Order: sequence, then structure tokens, then C-alpha cells
Amino acid sequence: MSDTEEVSPSQNSSLPVLWMDEEKQQLITAFTLLQDVGAAFASVDELQAHNINVQDILKLKASGIVTILGVTQTPRRNLLKIKGLSEAKVEKLKETCSKLLPPAFLSATEIAERRQNVVYITTGSKSVDVMLGSGIATQSITEVFGEYRTGKTQLCHTLCVSAQLPEDQGGASGKVAYIDTEGTFRPDRIRAVADRFGVDSAMALDNVMCARAWSSEQQIELLVDLACRFADDRTFKLLIVDSIMNLFRQDYSGRGELSERQQRLNQFLGRLQKLAEEFNIAVVLTNQVQADPGAAAMFAASANAKAVGGHILAHASATRIFLRKGRGDERIAKLQDSPDMPEGEATYALKSGGWEDPS
Repeated sequence: MSDTEEVSPSQNSSLPVLWMDEEKQQLITAFTLLQDVGAAFASVDELQAHNINVQDILKLKASGIVTILGVTQTPRRNLLKIKGLSEAKVEKLKETCSKLLPPAFLSATEIAERRQNVVYITTGSKSVDVMLGSGIATQSITEVFGEYRTGKTQLCHTLCVSAQLPEDQGGASGKVAYIDTEGTFRPDRIRAVADRFGVDSAMALDNVMCARAWSSEQQIELLVDLACRFADDRTFKLLIVDSIMNLFRQDYSGRGELSERQQRLNQFLGRLQKLAEEFNIAVVLTNQVQADPGAAAMFAASANAKAVGGHILAHASATRIFLRKGRGDERIAKLQDSPDMPEGEATYALKSGGWEDPS
């Protein structure tokens, strides 16, 4: 082979690396990664070409399993709970999907390449964005908790618009899905934030899909609908749940129901994490707080507050932000946990256009 002979990506596995210059090798690596990612996030409809019955594919989609990766992420015992899927069918599904997916173990270099797809959405406050390392990240769950009037729902409305901005303006050029469990979603707030960012308010409203949940069971079931929507429309980049614990606390109020509540919550969070990674979306959860009687009495009441939901919610959230009131109109955001950034604090203000930096 001459030095000038073209190398196609399909020849990658049979060519010694030393025969290719560095630039060509990088192109082949990138092409291979795109193929692997495409296979993982391909629709379960692709399984029809691998002798999987159409009716079985429809059953998967009706259960919220819409990608090949989703099949592999779902335990066998959960697949067996789907009416009409026998052990033999489940084994065939698992075997077929495993052959279509890339290897489970990847080099750190390959993982770094995939992380290039992560998009950061501005909160509207530059100081908070800097604290977070550019904003709210896709492919992970961000939990925002604090007492009333600290701007949790205000942040949600701000993100509904900022997520639609171009990436070079701090957005994700995407649509937003919003699960409202408290009845606090207000289209007028979207219009006000859109005016601030110079976005057409009618277009901003059209790009936000909102569902009102009335029970924790319905809250969980809404994720099945969203999985289908995300599979059909890959422009969704943000999912907001405001708030995560409200309905779980209502439906499981006694101490005797705490175990069942946490199991159902864990199920919900697991589905959220899968959606975040499958469709490269940011998941933002607002959460309520309760007094921590174990905290030292010398501290202010707001400093003693802790998020409800227990360790299950704490471990599921990659990033945790605690909000509290400051002086006057100022609010303080404290980054309590993040895989990317150290703990820190930033100030922000609540204005008609959403979250902004204090004037």
C-alpha cells in the first residue's frame, strides 16, 4: 500500500496503525465511535431486520423501551413482566441487542470522545454558570433544592427558554419537556424570559411540552410517553420535573409506607437517568426541603434545611445545588455535589426575565 492510498473506515480493523498518519487514524476513530453510538441509540424498530417480531417491538415501545440500548439496560425480570414476552423471546432480544452494541468496556480516550457530545445550558446567571462549569449539563441529573421563594420554579422557566438558544449563546438548540407536579407552570413567565433573551415568545411556548401530574403513579407513567417522544423527536434537550418529591410525599405519607415510596422513587430516578444518557438530555429536578434536627442550633434555619428524598435521591443526582436567601433581592446558590466542579457558591437575582446576575 502506498502512502497516498485512501483508507476507508470499514478497513480499520485490518490495517496496522503504523501504516496510517495521525490525522487519518483520528478520522477512523471518530467514524467508529459514531457508528457505535448510532447503534446504541438506534430505535428498537431496527430489531425487525434481525428477526424480532413486530408485535414484540410494539410491546417494548408501549413499555417505554424505545432504543436498543434501552433493551440492554432493562433487567430480564422486568422484560418478563411485559405481557406476551416469554423467556425465550427475552433471551433472543438480549442476545440480538448485545450483538448490535459496541463493547461494554471502552478506553478513557473513547469515553472522552463521547463526552464531547455533552451540551451546557445557561441558568441565566453567569456567576452560577461559572460555578457549575458552564451551566446545566446534558446526560445527567441536576437537583435544585431550597426553601420557598429561592427561585426553583423561576429557574425552571428560565431554562425553558435558554435551552432553546443556539449553543454559542449558552443554549442547546432544543425543545423542553416539563412535568409539573405542583401546578406552578406559567406560560406568561416563559413569555417574559423569551423577551429578555430576544426569542419569539410564540415559538418559545411551542417548543415547551408540559404535562400536569396528579399522582406519583402518573408521574412515573409520563416517562413512558416521553421516551417515545424523545425517540421520535431527537431535538428535545431538557426534561424538568418540578417538583420531584411532592406527589411521592402525598401518596406515601405514613412511616410504614416509606420503604415502598423509596422503591418507587428509585424506579423513577432510574428511568430518568436512562433517558438522560440515551437521548443526551439534561434532567433538572426541583426538590423541597425539611428541617434537619441533627444540625447545630447555632446555624440559621435555612442552613439546617436538608433535601427530602433521602440517600436514594442524593445518589441519583450527579449535581446538587442548594438555594437560600441572601440580603435583599439576592439569592445564593451553593454547589454541594458535582462530578466536575468543586464545592462553591454564587449569587443570583430573581427578576422578570428569570435568573440573572445581581445588579
